[in-house]
Amino acid sequence: MCELFGVSSEKPGMRNEYLKKFYSHSNKHPHGWGLALLEGNEASIEKEPAQASKSYYLKERLSFPVNSRTVLAHIRYATIGNVEYANCHPYSIKDISGRRWTQVHNGTIFDYRPLEKFVRYQSGDTDSERILLYLVEKINQAQVLRKRPLSGEERFRLLDDIIGSMSRGNKLNLLIYDGEYMYVHTNYADSLFYREIDGGRMFATVPFDSEGWKPVPFTMLLAYKDGKQVFQGKVHGNEYVDNAENMKYLYQIFSSL
Repeated sequence: MCELFGVSSEKPGMRNEYLKKFYSHSNKHPHGWGLALLEGNEASIEKEPAQASKSYYLKERLSFPVNSRTVLAHIRYATIGNVEYANCHPYSIKDISGRRWTQVHNGTIFDYRPLEKFVRYQSGDTDSERILLYLVEKINQAQVLRKRPLSGEERFRLLDDIIGSMSRGNKLNLLIYDGEYMYVHTNYADSLFYREIDGGRMFATVPFDSEGWKPVPFTMLLAYKDGKQVFQGKVHGNEYVDNAENMKYLYQIFSSL
């Protein structure tokens, strides 16, 4: 499928070597790369529908310092959606309070009806983009109902409920940043890991080395602020396991690309 990378830290740090190791996996994920450097509500996002290891632009970009507290990165193997710029992660939009939400996703939504309407509104055609559009719509609805922006805990509890529901029967590995918190979720065994770094945590689909990587806690939403875990959601127990029907569905999509 795809691979994810993220950093949540209390202080800036050089991320170039981590990113080079991450993007070196792109021979298995040749359909696009993306990078988001995030600071509060500001997001610098670069992406390209090309294999990262063959991208002249990315090679040049990583020859200059990448020094950020919060980073999201993605390499794509296309399942849902064609190989084009609009289908490259990260995705980023603002809610009605002006808060920016930025997301990378690894997985497939096989069946979740609330996402269907966003096919008409999205820029590309991936299920990943639809996830973010739906989450921000629910945040907006809650803010209209309360007539104010949601607190951090309210945002977390809302996402915890939504992701718990969405994860039933779907592969849902997510890293999302809302300008304050990084939300982390996996429901597919051995597909998201973390490692302590100076002042924070680093997340990756595949460990880069043997130095202290551990599996991300399973089937629950977590939230980090400046590298420290601040919220832990309910254990929903919706583990995604590959089955013959879903693999046939993916094979049909692969064959059409």
